[in-house]
Amino acid sequence: MTKMGVKYQGSLRTICTHYKSGDEITTDAPVDNHGKGEAFSPTDLLGASLISCMITVMAIAAQNRGMAVGKMEGEVEKTMFSNPRRIGKLAIVLTIEDMGYTEKERAILDRAAIDCPVALSLHPELEQDVTIKYV
Repeated sequence: MTKMGVKYQGSLRTICTHYKSGDEITTDAPVDNHGKGEAFSPTDLLGASLISCMITVMAIAAQNRGMAVGKMEGEVEKTMFSNPRRIGKLAIVLTIEDMGYTEKERAILDRAAIDCPVALSLHPELEQDVTIKYV
């Protein structure tokens, strides 16, 4: 079990603390929802969490199979829907350094990303548009 805490700082801002490490993340309400947009919004963190999970699980899958792991990075674009206000779509582009992966190895890495724990925890109505590029 992992424990975290969140404290309201006023002005629509929070500090999130990971108790074991002491790491902190500041959140701020987005400009389109009464905030200053000076930090990640809580919904931004969901997008960042998804892409971080995908990259981490791909690296684990590669390491567990003795595959080389090179540079991996990605971007996520969040689209908000209304009535009710929610994340409607996360468009993700992962760019993976091709370490000479076979088609089978690419399929293993792709499946690891698509089936990462965060992706599987999201509501099925939240569209996850994932593009994986090997360069």
